[in-house]
Amino acid sequence: MPIHVTILGSTGSIGHSTIDVIALHPDRFVVYALSAHSRMELLAAQAHQTRARVVVVPTDQAAESFRGFWCGSDTLPEIRVGAQALVDTAADPQTDVVMAAIVGAAGLPAALAAANAGKRLLLANKEALVAAGSLFMAAVRKSGAELLPIDSEHNAIFQCLPHDGRASAPTGPTAGVRRLILTASGGPFRTKRWDELHDVTPDQACAHPNWSMGRKISVDSATMLNKGLEVIEAHWLFAMPPERISVVIHPQSVVHSMVEYEDGSVIAQLGQPDMRTPIAYGLGFPERIASGVGMLDLALAGRLDFQEPDLEQFPCLKLSFEALRQGQGACISLNAANEIAVDAFLQGKLTYTRIAVLIDATLSWFVGKSNVSLSSLDDVMALDAEARNHAAELVSK
Repeated sequence: MPIHVTILGSTGSIGHSTIDVIALHPDRFVVYALSAHSRMELLAAQAHQTRARVVVVPTDQAAESFRGFWCGSDTLPEIRVGAQALVDTAADPQTDVVMAAIVGAAGLPAALAAANAGKRLLLANKEALVAAGSLFMAAVRKSGAELLPIDSEHNAIFQCLPHDGRASAPTGPTAGVRRLILTASGGPFRTKRWDELHDVTPDQACAHPNWSMGRKISVDSATMLNKGLEVIEAHWLFAMPPERISVVIHPQSVVHSMVEYEDGSVIAQLGQPDMRTPIAYGLGFPERIASGVGMLDLALAGRLDFQEPDLEQFPCLKLSFEALRQGQGACISLNAANEIAVDAFLQGKLTYTRIAVLIDATLSWFVGKSNVSLSSLDDVMALDAEARNHAAELVSK
């Protein structure tokens, strides 16, 4: 029987790539559901292309827009509306695999629902682990869900670790592993000094040298906050303490990450900077299936460079390590403040170098709070909302 796949956030870059990989294996995978927050014309085209049975949209107005863009004689897919519909679709019994690719905290409830339902979950949503790592991993263990990271760095680490053919959530560091090494391209400002970045424009920050990504994640890559979030994710995904996770700048983006073992061996995963590789790995695991990615020509690459990141040049990375050591509440505040800051920067309301300042101020605000309970998803979302409000107030001032 074909495997039924739901793609949450199908109109983003990860969604595009997932549809591309699935199209290479029509006898193996069937798209069951797609979701999008906007871009209804593109969603309609994707639903028509994949023959999705269900689409999920945020509002009745979006549903009407989707109907208006539907063309041809194909049967209109079932249209589900609202945040709860997104959660219900992630846990739908008709779905075998869920690609969680919604950017931001908005994707957290649906990703958690898929975990609770015991799905194979291809996780491309950072906030599920950054904001609710303990809750999320507990849900994976309790339900027996399979969790496969799709971020290129975590997928690389996963590939470099031993497996028994199932993507189970670890309860502790893998035996024999000394350290996880996450690689970072360094983004468009790798060779710039901090005092040269005050007048950076959104277009400059989004001009990533190696990867084609959305504007928000491109800014995160430029500030290396994205790498900081990945450190937090790696802590939860692989049950690894912060002091055994390191970051190294690798501008060629050929080595996607590495695992260092106690005997001194370092195993690395290499490949083209193309998200179809980790997506295909997640869809096909434990088999390896065609992704559409071309061969890696190491002779053409010529050289591979590595250097330690300068935490004065990339203060957001430093703040991420600090938040991880402080605990889950600080990680929630870090992520919430960053989303507000990046949105303000993209709208021209905040300068590039003030992104780190706003995150630091929000972390200081959280440290001053007391008796913060994070025992449920409602608690997590409440703190997230409170941190966003505080960060937005700072922007307005």
